[in-house]
Amino acid sequence: MTRFATYFHVHLVSDSTGETLNAMARAVCARFENVLPIEHIYALVRSPRQLERALTDIEEAPGVVIHTIVDDQLRTALEEGVRRLDMPCIAALDPLVSSLQRYLGASISRRVGVQHALDNDYFNRMDALNYAIGHDDGQGGQDLEQADVVLVGVSRTSKTPTCIYLAHRGVRAANVPLVPTRPPPEKLFELKNTLVVGLTISPDRLIQIRRNRLLSLKEDRESSYIDIEAVREETVKARRLYERQGWPVIDVTRRSVEETAAAVLNLLHGGHGQVEVLGG
Repeated sequence: MTRFATYFHVHLVSDSTGETLNAMARAVCARFENVLPIEHIYALVRSPRQLERALTDIEEAPGVVIHTIVDDQLRTALEEGVRRLDMPCIAALDPLVSSLQRYLGASISRRVGVQHALDNDYFNRMDALNYAIGHDDGQGGQDLEQADVVLVGVSRTSKTPTCIYLAHRGVRAANVPLVPTRPPPEKLFELKNTLVVGLTISPDRLIQIRRNRLLSLKEDRESSYIDIEAVREETVKARRLYERQGWPVIDVTRRSVEETAAAVLNLLHGGHGQVEVLGG
């Protein structure tokens, strides 16, 4: 028996960028089968006028309201407004903040958007992002030793988006493609203090991704790029290279970019030994 999905409105109200709230809401909703949220995001809500506009929109699409409002007056106005509309209103961070406050015995900051302050961490992330862009797809190969991690893999193994994601975590990540017609740069094999990670993928999945890429480029010619035997040889050669060099390997066949990045972060924090990280 086919079970249809249940849709519901979820209103995410934040006095900052809304990234934390959006991530939390998606993580929670993903725990429910056949339930799909229709997201309404209200970011940078910092004045009564902005809040009134949000409440007007919320009234037009009844559902669940989740917020991370810090200011006491705005928070009270939001919660009372939602109560009048007879909808649930959830303060997403309250349980965690209260538990930490009890444990630490510290006062709570009322500054809005404090996690996005222009501090050293912010500028480190921007520096890492510039590095990732400048060292994408084998560019800037002469200073790979400045990277925290270098991702190596055949074409379409999510090297670039993974590097960008890592950069937003403050990690300087470069990537080097393995191209059948040319050897990797010698600099790659001279790295001493930089983590090098090999990305692998099943040939069938790789062909599927590459076909979609060619379709997006309106390119329909058959070539070794999507030939099953050529692709198998390409992936086997890549695995043999990783084994010879003793690089840790991450199978991205069934991994999202976020999961691949998390596996890389684990390797960075846990040492540079030879590790096989299997696909999920």
